[in-house]
Amino acid sequence: MAKKIIKDLLQDALDSSIQQVSGQDATFLYAESPTSPMHIATLTIVEGSIEFNDFKNIVASKLHLIPKFRKKLLNVPLNLDYPYWVDDPNFDIDLHINRLRLPAPSNWKTLREMTSSIFSGPLDLRRPLWSISFIEGLDEVSQVPKGSVAIVSKIHHVMIDGSSGVGIMGILFDKNKEDKDIKTATPKPYDPEPLPDEISLLLKSSYSFLKNPLKVPKLIGETAFSLAKGKMNSTLNSKKAINKSSFATPKTIFNESVSPKRTWGTAILEFDRINTLRKIMEVSVNDLILAICAGGIRKYLEEKEKLPVQPLVANVPISIRVKGEKQKMGNQISNMLVKIATHIKDPIERLEYIQEQTNQGKSRHKAVGAKALSKMADAVPFGLANLAAGLYSKYNIKEFHRPPFNVTITNVPGPQNPLFLKGHKVVGIFGLTPVLDGFGLIIAAFSYNGSVSITTTSDAKTMPDADKFSRYIRESANELEEIILAKGKQKTAVKAQKIKSSLFFTALKKFLTEDEKLRKQNIGLYDFQLNLSDKKISYQLDIQPTLVSVKKKETSKSLVKIEIEDTILLNLFKNNLLVEEIIIQERIKLTGTKKNTEKFLQLLSNFLENN
Repeated sequence: MAKKIIKDLLQDALDSSIQQVSGQDATFLYAESPTSPMHIATLTIVEGSIEFNDFKNIVASKLHLIPKFRKKLLNVPLNLDYPYWVDDPNFDIDLHINRLRLPAPSNWKTLREMTSSIFSGPLDLRRPLWSISFIEGLDEVSQVPKGSVAIVSKIHHVMIDGSSGVGIMGILFDKNKEDKDIKTATPKPYDPEPLPDEISLLLKSSYSFLKNPLKVPKLIGETAFSLAKGKMNSTLNSKKAINKSSFATPKTIFNESVSPKRTWGTAILEFDRINTLRKIMEVSVNDLILAICAGGIRKYLEEKEKLPVQPLVANVPISIRVKGEKQKMGNQISNMLVKIATHIKDPIERLEYIQEQTNQGKSRHKAVGAKALSKMADAVPFGLANLAAGLYSKYNIKEFHRPPFNVTITNVPGPQNPLFLKGHKVVGIFGLTPVLDGFGLIIAAFSYNGSVSITTTSDAKTMPDADKFSRYIRESANELEEIILAKGKQKTAVKAQKIKSSLFFTALKKFLTEDEKLRKQNIGLYDFQLNLSDKKISYQLDIQPTLVSVKKKETSKSLVKIEIEDTILLNLFKNNLLVEEIIIQERIKLTGTKKNTEKFLQLLSNFLENN
């Protein structure tokens, strides 16, 4: 009898069907506090008069496609390890779907307030970690078709990230309007597995450790190697090294304690607008989103006389999912820190600065390896992770150091074609995300069916006027658009006449990037004025100790101003002409102090000799 019991216990311990929470997922579980519930929410507006019972039946019919919706967390005795996902033997869909009605007056303000109230409440950690509120009575809400309903879904961050949330949408909603004629399937029978006992869980955790006792040092070794490799590559390519001064993050009003009540607002932009601007500026969509958000943040803090001199730092989550993992539950994300240029007034200069920062961040990220970084969360001893999360909040540790970042800005690409719910079109999707002490502002951009909603989530203490902040986001987008479109017209006119000497600037930038000594000897701004047949084009050469940039712009305070014909500069680069030759012939004009002009000519000669 005793042998059988031991045998059964060992079998339970070896059972791979019971999934343990990963280290990365667990960080969201233990960050939870009474003022900071760690769930993600979406507000979905569905047009037409879909009935509540029909909706509930649709969800019930698809639960078998999302197994974690019927699983709950089971803690290991004494909290000695991360909890496990187990079937909830008492699962009841009625405990997870609520029917509500929007109070009068029916408008966007009351809808926002009701959504905030729903979002502010925590999920019951004893049950499967999701809930859906079905809200009727939206007939008087502007820009919402009469008869529409609002669906507010809450899912704990321990279960999903942004990308897997999009995958769940693909399961719950239809891609074709015609699917309304398909009869809702009968829910598949639910036959939950029996709950494992405490001894089995302890044995399972012990076995996991004994099976791979070197997991921690191995992961640390792999990551250390990746870091060393990244640093070596960084040195060889003269990339900017990661150091403490690189991200001297300022303290802002967004980095205080948060209150329990959530606030949110949204700005809706047409995706075509963003895509047009992206093409003109030759930047990524993400760079544009960051620049738009940075403009809104700058104006908001400026109005409150709380704008720091240093640029704010944004935490930018990056999906590390590979192809085919979109619908896989759990968190598959890494993070990139980006200075978002809130210290720069000019919108174009701000965008260009952000682009440089994201390019550097991507290089560092690639060098270390996103998968290696995410694995480290699993290597952190469970008790330490749990303790750290608790102590950080309990003892208000944020007050004793600068924040690692000021704001989180995430960009989640959603479905680009319309979704339907039993033939009823989804007209809008807005994402709400969790905030916590020290990190009271998160901005989520979500693209859907030709539009981008930029939704701000904060709390009533940090941002009581979220609607005002959303207005500043819209104004930032409009300002950037106006300037870029004007620049685009100018750029098109210039493009008609090809700049022949662009090869010179590309090669010069590469040359300086690879020579640290020369960079440090020639730090400063240099203004090149290229004379074309019918116009002048300005290039700014910016040499810094750790990086070199070349931009199409005029520099007002340059060390040296160089005026030269485009074709002359090209021939100089091709060694068809000598520097001394064009100086004697006065085919180049240098403006600056004697010391600076002589130093520049030495740099130019050095470059051409080694070209």
